[in-house]
Amino acid sequence: MRHSERRTTAVALLLLATASLHLSAQPRTVGLFLYDSAAFTGYTLFAPMHYSVTYLINDSGQLCHSWSSRWMPGRSVALLENGDLLHTCFMAPAPNPFFPGGGEGGRVEEYDWDGNVVWAFNYSDSMHLQHHEVKQLPNGNVLMIAYDRMLYNQAIAAGRRPDRMQDSVVWPDHVIEVQKTGDTTGTIVWEWHAWDHLIQDYDSTKANYGAVGQHPELVDFNFGPAQPCWNHTNSINYNAEFDQISLSVRGNSEVWVIDHSTTTEQARGHSGGRGGKGGDLLYRWGNPQAYRAGTGADEKLFQQHDAGWIPDGYPGAGHMLIFNNGIGRPGGGYSSVDEIAPPVDSQGHYYLPPGGHYGPDTLAWSYVASPPTSFYSSEISGAQRQPNGNTLIDAGIIGNFFEIAPDTEMVWRYVNPVTDSGPMWQGDTVRDDPGRPGQKMNAVFKIARYAPDYPGLVGRNLAPQGPIERYHQSVEEDRTLHAGRLTLNASIVARGTSCVLRFANLPAQGTIELYTAAGRLVLSRPVSTSSFVLSTSSLAPGAYLYIVREPGGGIALRGKVAIIG
Repeated sequence: MRHSERRTTAVALLLLATASLHLSAQPRTVGLFLYDSAAFTGYTLFAPMHYSVTYLINDSGQLCHSWSSRWMPGRSVALLENGDLLHTCFMAPAPNPFFPGGGEGGRVEEYDWDGNVVWAFNYSDSMHLQHHEVKQLPNGNVLMIAYDRMLYNQAIAAGRRPDRMQDSVVWPDHVIEVQKTGDTTGTIVWEWHAWDHLIQDYDSTKANYGAVGQHPELVDFNFGPAQPCWNHTNSINYNAEFDQISLSVRGNSEVWVIDHSTTTEQARGHSGGRGGKGGDLLYRWGNPQAYRAGTGADEKLFQQHDAGWIPDGYPGAGHMLIFNNGIGRPGGGYSSVDEIAPPVDSQGHYYLPPGGHYGPDTLAWSYVASPPTSFYSSEISGAQRQPNGNTLIDAGIIGNFFEIAPDTEMVWRYVNPVTDSGPMWQGDTVRDDPGRPGQKMNAVFKIARYAPDYPGLVGRNLAPQGPIERYHQSVEEDRTLHAGRLTLNASIVARGTSCVLRFANLPAQGTIELYTAAGRLVLSRPVSTSSFVLSTSSLAPGAYLYIVREPGGGIALRGKVAIIG
């Protein structure tokens, strides 16, 4: 069966699940809206921000796996190559009191496929707090973004302008690399701190004084927001070829690249490592005003998220893909997904024109909706290039996932059906988040899709379990059975009895699956070529969908069974 045929079958199955069971004629508000044959086949991972379950769905919007946590996500999750889930934790209801308003993190956990916690690491105290995103390195260590907490006197002594101190503290970001050493322990084996790479031209009597425009490798302590989370780094990615780290620094509307080949001591200074600059910035892009090399007309990024390299073997490999949120963008608020080709040579060195700013000045590719303002996610969000050249996008504040082809045609669309109270009923309207204007309660920080041959999925049970969203049903409407080749001794089965399903010409070694109207798998058993006895003693009254699969997973038969009490 060709890919396009498999996709068509999957769509037909979804329609069957909603039509054959006589589900209520509610308007579609969540779940799958579009699945075109041009979409990349894979499994999409997402963690609703206000719920403690992480979901893995197929392209038909069917749940294939999930993990439950004690904690809501501290923003990001990732599926590792061993099949484990790396999950950041928002340690509510007792977030770190030393980081009010910024304490959406503090702990990282790893779950095995069966949902058991196999590693946990807390990084939350009076002076430090992990937040937003983590990234596992090829060696198994984990990179984490975290805040430093610097007090008022420390900030002033480092050259911070008093009028930039909105509070009595400032939280510059740092990066740590953690080696897993036990079930609940880890050792920090490398670190980098923005605090070590500051410059300011406000007060010559204070530390870090210098000419900002002559040092693009340093960070102007007085540029950016006056709020405590001054950098507000929201993503971290790794380039194995160059041993470099990219950081999305929302406070500057910039992407920074730093050298990971340094020692921790070199990372504190200005020399050493493959780049020869120690922990100074190797590259920065998005807002030349941050280092006095441009004006507002040169700004390209507007409080962006999710900046990272496109992997080898993908269209655009080596370029960077960035979700450009668009806050304060000239011409009105709208978002875009932008691809840039950094000016880098084969050794990982970036070109800076004398007296100019880092390029590029033009984008390699960009997605902007028509009209532009119809696509606007002011916070969170992300984008991921697919192996076939498509781009998967998360409009995070409204939990809207969609995939576009290189010509920007939309080929897949799914709306997260999970809020703080769990899976929604189809037809219900997603509630607004009362604490964040413009954001919905189904918000998702970022998403990721994994190909069927991804090592973490190979050999796993990924049988569809039905949609995540819930569907209303009417048992009275389900009294008639249309079974095709299937014959059944009764279309309405009394609870506590059994019915015999008799098949004709069914391939040997097949399986039968039974789903509730809400899409939950309740039974999966092998069948013979002659008959199968279905016991209903443990099943609640209601309408059910059955699927008979061939040995290779193809659908041989499908229909419905109604059970009444």
